Amino acid sequence: MVQQQLIDTVRVNARKTDAFDIFNLKHYIGPNPYLETGALVFDFALTGHLSPRPIEEYISAISDRYPHLRDETSESYGHLFARTVSEVGKLDMGLHLNRLNLKQHPNYFTIAAQSVHFRTSRAVVYCVWDWFEAITQDEDFELDDRISRLQDTFRYSVYGGPTVYALLRTAQEKKIPAFYLWDEGLMQYGYGKKLIRGVATTFDCDSHLDSDFTTRKDDCKAFLTTLGFPVPKGNVVVSLGEAKAVAERIGYPVAVKPVAGHKGIGVTADVQNSQELEFAFSRALKGIPEEQAIAIIVEKSIKGADFRLLCVNGRFVAATERRPASVTGDNYSTIAELIKRENRKPARLDTPTSAMSKIQSDDAMEMFLSEQGLSLNSVIETGRIVYLRKVANLSAGGLSIDATPTVHPDNIILAQDIAQHFRLTCLGIDAISPTLSQSWKSGNFGILEINAAPGIFMHLNPAVGESVDVPSHILETFFKSGADARIPTIAFNRISVQELQETIDHILLQQPDWTIGAVCRQAVFVNRSEKILNKDYNTNIQNLLRNPKLDLLIAEYPEDVLERDGMFYQGNNIVVLDNPTETEMVLTRDLLEDSTVVVKEGNNISIRHKGLIEQYTLGESEPFTRVYLKEIGTIL
Repeated sequence: MVQQQLIDTVRVNARKTDAFDIFNLKHYIGPNPYLETGALVFDFALTGHLSPRPIEEYISAISDRYPHLRDETSESYGHLFARTVSEVGKLDMGLHLNRLNLKQHPNYFTIAAQSVHFRTSRAVVYCVWDWFEAITQDEDFELDDRISRLQDTFRYSVYGGPTVYALLRTAQEKKIPAFYLWDEGLMQYGYGKKLIRGVATTFDCDSHLDSDFTTRKDDCKAFLTTLGFPVPKGNVVVSLGEAKAVAERIGYPVAVKPVAGHKGIGVTADVQNSQELEFAFSRALKGIPEEQAIAIIVEKSIKGADFRLLCVNGRFVAATERRPASVTGDNYSTIAELIKRENRKPARLDTPTSAMSKIQSDDAMEMFLSEQGLSLNSVIETGRIVYLRKVANLSAGGLSIDATPTVHPDNIILAQDIAQHFRLTCLGIDAISPTLSQSWKSGNFGILEINAAPGIFMHLNPAVGESVDVPSHILETFFKSGADARIPTIAFNRISVQELQETIDHILLQQPDWTIGAVCRQAVFVNRSEKILNKDYNTNIQNLLRNPKLDLLIAEYPEDVLERDGMFYQGNNIVVLDNPTETEMVLTRDLLEDSTVVVKEGNNISIRHKGLIEQYTLGESEPFTRVYLKEIGTIL
């Protein structure tokens, strides 16, 4: 039965012209009473001010954008609102936010939608609310524009970079804990002594010396030359005069790029003469970071396609061909119009999950068009492909093509031989060659540079070809499974400071070399040493789990903490409940394999382990601590 009656409730957010209201918004960073993941939770109701239209009209309007919702049965406005929030929350880029929970109360609904970034999720809810009100008022609603702004909000969040998001999503699929460390500006994967921290594809186990070395392209080039690897001839210069002298000596065409740089910034390839060299040198100067001295490489430009070979943990895993941005003529549109049309394609949404970025227009592009006798106002004949840049820069709209299956064994060995010389988890090798299917030993193959923090989305989601699951290769370097990323955790719904200390002592007697982190509402301990208690409860949990020495965590999660903050982490090895409330039973929801649950109801004890349940009654003077301390031995 579709709920259509109005609800007589005082509202806090709705206007008198609104049919619906949203209130009591709350964000949980982890498991909570509503979902086992991070979530935005809010209440939804009818205002009583304005009667909504029949629910079928909302379904019809929304299913024009999300056709599959037409085939679902929406029992009420609340159900439809929740499903719409879930769909809009994927931001038209396939975000993994699929979890949803709906609880119906007499006068309102509580909706919980999976969330990663609070600002984005909150904006999604308000967007859907505005959409429902626009349908009510029979007004136009610019959903595309709103979603575009939502995409920008997420994209510029700490989770919105393509590499970070890909690793975060893969970590969740593999049940590897992952969260952002705001103070450090790092992502953390795993807990305690199992943790690894990093920025994109750079991790704390990487050698900072090796990482720095790869940014010094001149030194790296000399090093690769000493190893006998194919590197284009050239020199480092500090002035335009020196650049011209080197170019005359090695012969045009040349490539020009700053020694310190990344992402193709300031790089110009296939420079044909001194006039082009002046432009290329000026462009390279602009690409040098402010704190860096002038140092520019001028080297022989090799004809061929641009390739990225990626090694993870010293092993070759993927190769991508990168082609410059291009447009195809239709005999009536200008190049500028073709670019605008190309940028409107779904593949160029320029989001963390889109295969291509939007084509960027700048002086370098206009100069290259000029070299071809063209301009942005030129009309191109039907079928003619016009390349817009010399450099295949993906961030400027270039095309990525998976080349992994075509790589010659000699080229795989070459990549791995280079990677073996660096203590780096990920290493990207940029090379130029007519094809990777021929051995580098046959000639016409050049290593342009190596990268210590390579992007991975070109391999995971190429514009052309098959996906290579690079995030899995990276995370499996550290964790063979989700279990390998965790330390044992014990959760209580209530425990006193004295009982907490007794539990720590009991464990240390059996594992004297362990570092144990423990927290209750009154205190934080690392082994027997009491630490400063943060007023934000889950910050205490995070501070313990980010400790790289920690072997085990003990955490109290009573009802008020669960309702107010939720849990920071997911899953437990042992759960000990002393006369639990319904909310506190949430602690038994996300159990790990072979977990043990101990529940005390009055003097009755229930112990559940491996599908077996043991029940008995405590003796008159028998302490509850004796029961759960015995069970803790199963994880020691």
